[in-house]
Amino acid sequence: MLRLADVPDVTPAAGEVLIRVRATAVNRADLMQRAGNYPPPPGASDIIGLECAGEIAALGDGVESAQVGDRVMALLSGGGYAELVGVPVGQTMAVPEDMSWQDAAAIPEVFLTAYLTLRILGRLDTGEVALIHSASSGVGTAAIQITRELGARALATSRTAERLQLPEELGAEGILVTDGAFADQVHTHTEGHGADVILDLVGASYWEQNVASLARGGRIILTGLVGGRRAEADLGALLALQATVIGSTLRGRTTDEKAAIVTEFATWAMPRFAAGALRPIVHQVLDLAQVADAHRLVGDDHAVGKVVLRVE
Repeated sequence: MLRLADVPDVTPAAGEVLIRVRATAVNRADLMQRAGNYPPPPGASDIIGLECAGEIAALGDGVESAQVGDRVMALLSGGGYAELVGVPVGQTMAVPEDMSWQDAAAIPEVFLTAYLTLRILGRLDTGEVALIHSASSGVGTAAIQITRELGARALATSRTAERLQLPEELGAEGILVTDGAFADQVHTHTEGHGADVILDLVGASYWEQNVASLARGGRIILTGLVGGRRAEADLGALLALQATVIGSTLRGRTTDEKAAIVTEFATWAMPRFAAGALRPIVHQVLDLAQVADAHRLVGDDHAVGKVVLRVE
């Protein structure tokens, strides 16, 4: 059950900034935490929320790279559904001058996840093929844009034709998943080559088809388990393909790891946001008091892109 409550104000620790939150966004991980299946890391706030946008309200000891009043977006370990949140300064990024709070709040979690998966872990290169599952989700729509900007080709899957419309508008080639099958279509689209990188937010139910979709030397990056966590694996198929399988989460990484990812992403992506080459996809903006409605939108797969919450 979700409820609004008064809690003590946050004080930024050393190396942190205090953000006065203007907007936050809903992620599927929030729904898992609400259900008791995704507890926050040790020491993190037990208030839900993995990203936010707002002004810096105070500086912790030792912070010299930011100033009170700076407009920032931030990757959080928790606490985004609040008026004030503390976060290590290395996990913040400047909000482009003309960008709204709502758009900025829709960026950190999904774009950083997609960038980490495709570029850092998946080593997606120019001319390669990325297979992106849950293509109309926040991560999916971010991944399609990043794939395009890397000079690679995006194949996007969905279980309904309606939810392929926006991914195709963003430049992906849509693949309709029927009875859980998509590998044959991947090979048809790529003239038998297969997918060089697979961004998998689904997990067990797609495992067999993922392996069947891989190109030789392909990489599966597993970053979600909505389709289950246990699968029977043909290890011989992975050997024959010289394949790589990597499991990754963003929330469980160390502060230093997150700061390194944020710095690399911001250097690459922020000029692209400013130029309009990348853009957050916002399905709907609701007030924080409507948080239950926001969770229903995400949980029922009605949202295309992100559901954002105003915190005012």
